[in-house]
Amino acid sequence: MANFDFDQAEGLRRLLAGPKPQIVTFVSATAHGEKSATLANLAASMAAAGNTVLLLDACTAPRGIAAQLGLQPGATLQDVARQERALDEVAQLMPQGFGVATLTRGSLRRSALDVDSGRRLANAFGILASQSDILLIDAELDADDALPVAAMANGEIVVQVAADAASIKQAYGIIKRLNAQLGRRPFSVLVTGATEKEATVVFDNMAQAANRYLGLQLTSVGSVPADDHVTRAGRLGRSVVEAFPLARASVAFRQLAGRLGVGGSVNLAAGVFSGA
Repeated sequence: MANFDFDQAEGLRRLLAGPKPQIVTFVSATAHGEKSATLANLAASMAAAGNTVLLLDACTAPRGIAAQLGLQPGATLQDVARQERALDEVAQLMPQGFGVATLTRGSLRRSALDVDSGRRLANAFGILASQSDILLIDAELDADDALPVAAMANGEIVVQVAADAASIKQAYGIIKRLNAQLGRRPFSVLVTGATEKEATVVFDNMAQAANRYLGLQLTSVGSVPADDHVTRAGRLGRSVVEAFPLARASVAFRQLAGRLGVGGSVNLAAGVFSGA
């Protein structure tokens, strides 16, 4: 059995001693492959800028980033919370310079956890977050419209959307569900697989609807264009920024990393589109 109490005490010391980590939670209305490519390339771009970055797969297997990257199942954060594994067994380092960890295997419904289990999972999450400059979370809402760990909502929430009607409808539905669960707060929107002009139209329409019907202000973090260099880089096992630094997608990912990285998060009071 792992010594969770020791891990927890050590993690809490780090948490108190160091700067507050940047937590960015992604909820996507795009295909799993598109979402995973976005997260992996964003993480690699942030790491290339000198940040320690951890990608946390908080999705129901096998839809999340860990499965999409082909990682072998290992220790999960829930294993740590159950005192079955040590915290340093959770993260796997990727060649692109970022780590990947998994929250759990199978479904995890926050409302089904007892108080002690929920507290331990929340503590393990906080300690894991404290060990990186940036924690990127591949998340999805459960049957209660909740995120798996409440602290995932403490940072920035980015809703990823594509420029097609089905994705836009799904993304708006996600924002509506999050609003009902979390109350009025800012949400960010990332449009992928679209031209700058298409992305502007998508964001403007979503922002107007959210403001009119939900009383919410959406913030754009930009867009990432469709670019076959992303697929080609993935086949090489590399990030597009490293393999094809001048590609349009590479430029967009560097800009996105700057907006969402440490010290570069968007102004949550703003609602102005800033295209990539």
